[in-house]
Amino acid sequence: MEQNQESWQVAVMPGDGIGPEVMAATRHALEALPGPALVLTELGWPAHAWHRDHGEMMPADWRGQLAGYDALLLGALGDPGPSHDAQRYCLPDGVSLAPLLQLRKGLDLWACERPAVPLAGAPMPLSDPRALHTDLLVIRENSEGEYVDQGGRLAAGTPRETATQLEVFTRAGTERIIRHAFERAARRAEERRQGLRAPRYAAADGAADAAVCVVTKRNAVQYAGELWSEVFAEVAAEYPGIATHHELIDACCMKFVSQPWQFDVVVASNLHGDILTDLAAVLAGGMGVAPSANLNPADRSVPPLFEPTHGSAPDIAGADRAHPAAMLLTAAAMLEWMGEVDPVAARSAVQLQRAVAEDIAEHGMGGRGCAEVGRAVAQRIRTAGAPSA
Repeated sequence: MEQNQESWQVAVMPGDGIGPEVMAATRHALEALPGPALVLTELGWPAHAWHRDHGEMMPADWRGQLAGYDALLLGALGDPGPSHDAQRYCLPDGVSLAPLLQLRKGLDLWACERPAVPLAGAPMPLSDPRALHTDLLVIRENSEGEYVDQGGRLAAGTPRETATQLEVFTRAGTERIIRHAFERAARRAEERRQGLRAPRYAAADGAADAAVCVVTKRNAVQYAGELWSEVFAEVAAEYPGIATHHELIDACCMKFVSQPWQFDVVVASNLHGDILTDLAAVLAGGMGVAPSANLNPADRSVPPLFEPTHGSAPDIAGADRAHPAAMLLTAAAMLEWMGEVDPVAARSAVQLQRAVAEDIAEHGMGGRGCAEVGRAVAQRIRTAGAPSA
């Protein structure tokens, strides 16, 4: 269903380290697009600077403050840099990165999506030319599983010390993430039929137009593995046109780096998805070009969180050396999400992705400052003009 709204309200969170730099470059590009109307409101949190002034990474009423936004766009969190400044205000990761989980869990953003599509001009670690045809999407369960923060340490500091870490998997949580993976696979297949996405390279060898791979460690983690496998089979029966297969997490990692073009949509638990999404980023050219989206697919009124996969890069913070590709492509992912109901946003997502890809193909990933790349992408957008409807 198309959505007719005058503007999209976006909370912009530059964050720490290189976050403000890549966000500024991205704002240049967004402002160059012909639409949709984006109201970009910059927030000073979460960030080290906010913690220094207020004693917390985010205000206590952060949920209420974010309720009026359609989407959240985050730069980076972590060591603010520069690394050579021994007196900088620097918090431990457990504090500085905590907002990532707070936002995901507090807003019930239960699906994390990370695509992997190689870009010409970006680093490619695989020598097999077939790797250039990789086009996969990893969908990570974002709300439960291995990251539920349940457990503890008994007799700490003694020879009897025991640490326990509980994993929690529910049928409801497992079913909704698996169903979302099949819905995404169906959508990607439709995009291929419409010529909006390149055909699957594996299809040349007889593979289906759409496929979903579920990843577990069911040979060792029995009960969770059985639940995921059973629910996967039940949901798969509702999508007879989509091919399915199962991989163990270790074997899947091996195949990601030996034959990534064989995958289409991959769905995994919180921990397994965490591992696979970072590995997938390398297949696309590294963390510097990898976007991510944290969504609640069942409720579009919940503002999704879009963030690049890279960290705060304190070693180059403030030096205008960070390449903003991941942040730019993250903004394009935000426009894609808006484009599910707003055709203007859908066209602008394609335009921004194309401008970034063309810029990297022409100039590579080095040799220019962050601000210069942002201006160049913005100018490329203006020169190209609005895409056809």
